[in-house]
Amino acid sequence: MNPQEKMNPQRISLSKMSEHKHIVALSGGKDSCALAIRLKEINPETEYTYISTPTGNEPQDVFRHFKKLEKILDAPVRFLKPYAGDGLIENIRDNNAIPNFRMRFCTRQLKIEPTMSFLKANSPCIHYVGLRADEEERQGIYGSVEGVKHAYPMREWGWSIEDVWDYLEKKEISIPERTDCSLCFFQRILQWKRLWLNNRKEFEKGIAIEKEMNRTFRTPGRDTWPTDLESLGKEFESGRKVPGEDKLNEQINQGRLFGDCDLNALCRVCTM
Repeated sequence: MNPQEKMNPQRISLSKMSEHKHIVALSGGKDSCALAIRLKEINPETEYTYISTPTGNEPQDVFRHFKKLEKILDAPVRFLKPYAGDGLIENIRDNNAIPNFRMRFCTRQLKIEPTMSFLKANSPCIHYVGLRADEEERQGIYGSVEGVKHAYPMREWGWSIEDVWDYLEKKEISIPERTDCSLCFFQRILQWKRLWLNNRKEFEKGIAIEKEMNRTFRTPGRDTWPTDLESLGKEFESGRKVPGEDKLNEQINQGRLFGDCDLNALCRVCTM
């Protein structure tokens, strides 16, 4: 498929599923934004419901971003939030643990389960998810639900990450640097440092919950940096630099998040 065909996919045939509701997963990240806008563009007569599962621990510019998307889509985004306020912190307290790559209860309880409940309540429906054609290794995470069809239009269109960025640039859509939780355990050292630099209050919230739980967001022995956030902050204060920091910061400031490194593609439920 040539680039022109990718940018001009055929209208999606919905005639056989006219009784279905059309639900679009919208994290605010590059893939889901490109998917939502393009679906509305090629099927303007279809009534889409846009759902998102923010925890309340995201940077505030994420919610300003959602306001802009609502204007573009001419529809509200429905937030599915099990908690009021900072849901990640409350979820940590309820589980008496800080999530890690072996124990991702936050993703399951704050993202997947609310989505599944909404889909079941709105069955029969088509659930549109922003998985691209160039990430074949990634599979749907929502499982089989009676009356729910999971659809991946960007795979049908053959869209790669470059196609997504090109489309967003064409539409003059900017994506926030972070659309995941500010305290996501998946993030890398540079992201922790940028959080320390740009949102010290949130970083200190992470220090406080680590002390309260007597656990850490970072896994011991993961690298040569301290595990706990308080000690990590002291390293940043000392001027210690992250390998490749200047180059990566330049890529971020150019507007494509973390560039080819794509360090923001961490927890796919949160960022796609």
